[in-house]
Amino acid sequence: MTYTLLRGNFVIRYPDLPRQGPEPDGDTIKFLPDTPALVEALPRPSGTSPDLNRRGISVRLEAIDALETHFEETHQRLEWAWAARDRLLALLGFTGVEFFDDLPNKVRRADQDAIRGYVLSNGVDANGRLIAFVYAGGTDTPDGAPVFLTPTLAGASANRALLAEGLAYPAYYATLPAELRDHLAVVSRAVRPATGFWPSADGHPGRPATVTPENLDETVIWPKLFRRLVPYFAAGFSNFDQFDTWLRADPVHRDDAVWLIGRQERGNLHDVVRASGDTIELTVWPEDFVIAPDPATGPTTPPSAVTGDLVIVAALPNPAGADAGAEKITLLNVTPDPIKLDGWHLRDTSGNRTGLSGAVEAGDVKVVKVSRLDNGGDSIMLVGPNDVVIDTVTYKKEQVRNGRTIAFGR
Repeated sequence: MTYTLLRGNFVIRYPDLPRQGPEPDGDTIKFLPDTPALVEALPRPSGTSPDLNRRGISVRLEAIDALETHFEETHQRLEWAWAARDRLLALLGFTGVEFFDDLPNKVRRADQDAIRGYVLSNGVDANGRLIAFVYAGGTDTPDGAPVFLTPTLAGASANRALLAEGLAYPAYYATLPAELRDHLAVVSRAVRPATGFWPSADGHPGRPATVTPENLDETVIWPKLFRRLVPYFAAGFSNFDQFDTWLRADPVHRDDAVWLIGRQERGNLHDVVRASGDTIELTVWPEDFVIAPDPATGPTTPPSAVTGDLVIVAALPNPAGADAGAEKITLLNVTPDPIKLDGWHLRDTSGNRTGLSGAVEAGDVKVVKVSRLDNGGDSIMLVGPNDVVIDTVTYKKEQVRNGRTIAFGR
């Protein structure tokens, strides 16, 4: 399968807001792409837009699931949860990383707040995160290039290293190509039972885990199963006698659809879990079934235009004479194709909207008359279909002069 290569920076600390910064763990890290528009163009199997802002987007490492360091105010065995997190940071090149004593998931200091790297991604998950294989350092491959991800290339990723060192469980979703799934399954089988956390692990075939609300945070079990047990116990259940019924009651958020590889048949999470009393176990190893993505709740293909395709290059907030009907915004199409504007609009920080129509030819400009621009300074957003923000500009009061157009220097 072809993946998209995205260059950028892995980020573990915000120097201006260190106590509000990222919370890296063993399978998730913040990434600031060099070209955000490339993220907007990725497939969205669950119909969720990327949760991308000026500080970046979270990357969820493909094919693995590390023990939870922080999930709904609880965690798994921290010895191994932190080991996976620390190893991921080291694999990406971070050194001297220290965490706050009172905020143990946020970075207090590090030798590098951000470090160069790249990811290979084929989509955005139901939480708006990039699903990707991650790599340290630079690459000669151009940003945004399509890359056919072979087992050899996947083998050079941090994902594979964490799996091979017994610091992460396999977790295969339907977006992972079968060739890569088979390759990584060999890796995961080879590390059991003596590598990393595996000697301490329970809840897998032939080794039921004894779990109660009191010892849940000391478990070493498949993290996706742990993420089901947390809300189950929070609902007031004290043992697993009702767990099967509870799972089946929500086939989207609890009883995930799965494909059972050995049986070559469809099933659900309840088909691979056995639970009663205080014991619970997977009846199938995690690499032997594939999890379906959450059902789509919106468009699964990226929008026809993405961030940066059409840009605001100028605005006239204070025309000579009367403002009404004479204020203007100039748009430039930077793509090689026409962009149809049906369903688009411009809006400002006060919520004033101007609907758009027609088209902007490749390399051409379109001047739009708007009903109101604030002479005291304002922000203007260009919004495409499905409320995708394509461009934003801001001007200050001191830039506004009678009859003068503000050029945004794009």
